[in-house]
Amino acid sequence: MNIILLEHIDKVGERHDVVKVKDGYGRNYLLPKGLAIVANKTNLARLEGLKKQSAKKESAVIEAFKEVAAKIAGATLKVTAKAGESGRLFGSVTAQNLSNALKELGVDADKRIIEMPEEVKELGRYTATIKFHPAVVQEVNFEVVPEGDGE
Repeated sequence: MNIILLEHIDKVGERHDVVKVKDGYGRNYLLPKGLAIVANKTNLARLEGLKKQSAKKESAVIEAFKEVAAKIAGATLKVTAKAGESGRLFGSVTAQNLSNALKELGVDADKRIIEMPEEVKELGRYTATIKFHPAVVQEVNFEVVPEGDGE
């Protein structure tokens, strides 16, 4: 059975690829879930339109992410944490802490898209990477300061 994929599916193909799959897999899984459409003459004619429409949406999403990335480009976030006298933290600073600090700037970034440098267990300056989209990756600087430090 030849189908046109509407989403990326591992080990099958990318979005908008025309692939051959087993009849049962296509009929019982891909088609009912809306992951693919049958590759007949009508749908193959619509494929080019689908590609253009998808590209337009994708570019709009990328532009939105670029604006958000520009908003945090030069900023240095302050993350407070409980620390001992020597500067070691009680615990560590995680992507969730960084996500909360970004929310204060008005940027809603899920913790799963934030890549922390290494385990942050001491006071100091660090750099994390935020992967908004495969085409939009932004580094953000943050400083870990002790709680109750004259803010």
